[in-house]
Amino acid sequence: MTAAQKRPRPRNRRISNLRQRRQQHLLDVKVRSRKVTQHRNRKVLVALSKLALVAGFCVAVYLGALEGAKRFFFENPEYQLKTIEVQTDGTLQRDQIVEVADLHEGENIFKINLARVHDRIQQLPQVDEVQVVRKLSGEIDIRVVERKPVAWLTSEKEFSDPFVSDAAFLVDARGVLMKQKKLLPEYLGLPLILGCSSESLEAGKIVESSEAKTALELLRLSVRSFMQTRFQIRDIDVSKSYCLLVTDKNHTRITFGLNDLEEQLQRLEQFLVYCDDSKQELETVNLLVQRNIPVTFTRPPAAVINDTIEPPVEPRILKAIPVHSSAKATAPPSRATPKQLRSNGRGRTYNNGDQ
Repeated sequence: MTAAQKRPRPRNRRISNLRQRRQQHLLDVKVRSRKVTQHRNRKVLVALSKLALVAGFCVAVYLGALEGAKRFFFENPEYQLKTIEVQTDGTLQRDQIVEVADLHEGENIFKINLARVHDRIQQLPQVDEVQVVRKLSGEIDIRVVERKPVAWLTSEKEFSDPFVSDAAFLVDARGVLMKQKKLLPEYLGLPLILGCSSESLEAGKIVESSEAKTALELLRLSVRSFMQTRFQIRDIDVSKSYCLLVTDKNHTRITFGLNDLEEQLQRLEQFLVYCDDSKQELETVNLLVQRNIPVTFTRPPAAVINDTIEPPVEPRILKAIPVHSSAKATAPPSRATPKQLRSNGRGRTYNNGDQ
């Protein structure tokens, strides 16, 4: 066996040193980063191309749809406004509603802004609810629900005819003031709210005073099965800041407080039941107090009629009394009958008096 054969075989050793290995890895990283950059740029370019294609397609569809809508809808003579249908349950006139809505026959119905038309009509003080509907091929339907007035309201304390007074306003249950151009006959029988001088009254405005709101609440609460037939309010005076002076159809004067209206109406209901049972009529009631309520009753009609028909118990006897003193003043005056007095024409003046 030779020395070469006896030489031990080398173990696993690196064929490069540390510097060579670092340089080799650095070159590999540079190659990979370049490929990754190229691949990423290619993906971005493809994505941008797809996005541009989609955007171009959307723009083309939008322009096509716009042109089609313009040709088939907005410029189509079939969709011109031909009919304006107006339905209302109150006193508003068709011409007044159409003028406020600013609608004109011949314009395209798709160019009409329904929301704007709704807001314009809603601004009328008489209007409570509005519904505007577009119907093909050329019709606009407007349905108006008007406010229902529940009373007349004025700042004056005395009120004669609300139909001819400029200071009188109709008011609904929500407190909205109205001025009607056409007054219906049933408006004349509405109750009056007088003396509301704490605020400026204007059509379309909502009343803000606590007295007027309490009066409207009293009107709402009084409309009940029993109270509506037995207690019908004619006018409410709110000029006093601490109470309501109410007069009903039977000329009964009732004083209400501004609080606890339901309890006061319950006490009034008890008085009305008592009057029906005893066949009497209330004249005045003060409901401000809860106990020992001051109340007065009207005299029965028979007593009033008897006072005007029955003659006095003792007849009156008239006598003549001279006005000027005569020469015979010392003599006692002589009594004369009415017949003698009428026949005496000597220039004396007499007065009649009770004996």
